[in-house]
Amino acid sequence: MSATKEEISAFMALEFPQTKCVVEAVNENGATLSHEIGINELRPGGTVSGPVMMAVADVAIYVAILGRIGIVPLTVTTSLTINFLRKPSASARIIAECTLMKVGRTLIIGEVSLYSEGSDDIVAHVVGTYSVPPKRIEG
Repeated sequence: MSATKEEISAFMALEFPQTKCVVEAVNENGATLSHEIGINELRPGGTVSGPVMMAVADVAIYVAILGRIGIVPLTVTTSLTINFLRKPSASARIIAECTLMKVGRTLIIGEVSLYSEGSDDIVAHVVGTYSVPPKRIEG
C-alpha cells in the first residue's frame, strides 16, 4: 500500500503548492528531496536559515512515510529534533536524505541527513516522529 514518487509529487503539488521541496527519490525505506536556495532562504551571515532546514527535513520524513504507507494526508509530526552541525552553502541546494528507522501502527520515526549539494559533509541531522491516524473500518 505504498505510494510512488509520481503519486507523492502530484499529492504535494495539490496539497502543499507552497513548498519548494522536490521529491528526487522515494522507496519503502526512505526518500531523497532537494530544495533550491535563494535570497529568501538565507539568514544574516550568508547561510541557510534554521527554519528552512527544519522544513526540508520535516517534508522529507513525511514523503518517506507516504512512500511506505501510501497517501495518508493526516499523518502529522509529533516531534522534530535538529542538530545543526556546520554552515550550509548559501548558493547550493539543500539535499535531504531520509531513512525510516521504525515503522509502527501509530508512530513512525525517521532520520534525515541534510547536505549542501556538492558536499559530503552533513550540515544538519534530524530525527522526527510522526503519528499515523487510526484506520477507519467501513461498514
